Amino acid sequence: MQVSVESVGNLERRMTLSLPSEQLDTAVSGRLREIARDARIKGFRPGKVPAKVIEQRYGQQVRAEILDTMLRDSFGSAIRENALQLAGNPQIEPVPGGDDALAYVATFEVVPDFGDIDVSKLQVIRHAAEVTDADIDTMIENLRLQRRNWQTAGRAATEGDMVEFETWSQAGDQRVPAEGLERGATVLGGGQMLPAIEQALTGMSSGESKQFDVDFPDDWRVAEFAGRRVQVNVAINRVAEPVMPDVDADFIRSFGVKSGDAEQFRADIRTNLERELKGALMGRLRREVGEQLIAAYAHVEMPPRLVENEARAMAAQALEQARRQGHQGELPEGAHEGFMDPARKRVLVGLLVGEVARRHDLRLDPRRLNETLRLIASTYEEPQQVIELYRNDANLMQGLQARVMEEQVIDWIAERAEHTEQQLTFAEAIRQ
Repeated sequence: MQVSVESVGNLERRMTLSLPSEQLDTAVSGRLREIARDARIKGFRPGKVPAKVIEQRYGQQVRAEILDTMLRDSFGSAIRENALQLAGNPQIEPVPGGDDALAYVATFEVVPDFGDIDVSKLQVIRHAAEVTDADIDTMIENLRLQRRNWQTAGRAATEGDMVEFETWSQAGDQRVPAEGLERGATVLGGGQMLPAIEQALTGMSSGESKQFDVDFPDDWRVAEFAGRRVQVNVAINRVAEPVMPDVDADFIRSFGVKSGDAEQFRADIRTNLERELKGALMGRLRREVGEQLIAAYAHVEMPPRLVENEARAMAAQALEQARRQGHQGELPEGAHEGFMDPARKRVLVGLLVGEVARRHDLRLDPRRLNETLRLIASTYEEPQQVIELYRNDANLMQGLQARVMEEQVIDWIAERAEHTEQQLTFAEAIRQ
């Protein structure tokens, strides 16, 4: 194998690989002979299929598989021999070669030189919190709210009531809807509608109508209303008050506690809240460490293609989130450009975390991996099935391993940085 490496830019490299064709041919021939020993093809006895038939049936696939393996092995060896640290996946393409060689060009980016990474100079705030009985009481109250029923109230609407209404609006010459009425419902005080609309609905009774003006914000989801003063017309069809369920055995069983025992119910809630709190505190620590790393190494040039790919992925993620919220549309040309700055920061932190792990030989902790997997699985009705799903899916497991490894490195950095403790309540800790 012949290898040459040249610099295309500060962080981009081009590697030319030449693989002897006879080595590929020998490997392909050997594999085809192995297949021929057990191949079952109609019209031939097992082990008696002619070599030409085996070649026609399996030759192309076998050649592609062996060539892919040779390329990956050769590329990996060349990377190690040249002491290169890859940033992202390489682009490998064939180029015209000689009669006795297969030539390929691999274009890739490398990790920048961060110099001395002294994490002891970072200043990190490490937040702490715990789940209290009051937090459990609040969660039980939220669960009661989820299971509440509604009964018609023979009075004017107040905060906490559900109001069913019909509406139409006028913004200049535009009427929404163009014809007829829209029906809706909202719980007053729930923040589902603009405060001005909720305020107007408060005090109205069933059968009552009202017309009022509302100033909509510039980023309002309905384009016809965004940044405009709109005349809103509403007619109340029903005012309903909540009927809260008792926390009895039936209520408790409905949440999966078969015994209906109140203490077991509270214990399960505590476990769930502690799991949520642990994730929230790690998220805060990840942001804290990330911000410190960004501030300390903002001057380091990042691999441009890696940053652009991350920006495109972030734009696609934003589009998917918008679609889940009911918005339609496609990504406009150049949409990723608005994500370039956060993408650069994300790439910077990711590369730094990887470098810290490499330089200090940090290894994935199997116990932490198993603990995280059990925590994930515990949120499902059949935890063991979830565990088996991860263990049998290489992509899922690799993603989990990357997440756990990142958390390990973040913890390692935070322990060695100058850090101060800050106590939070549970509600403060989980607030984004």
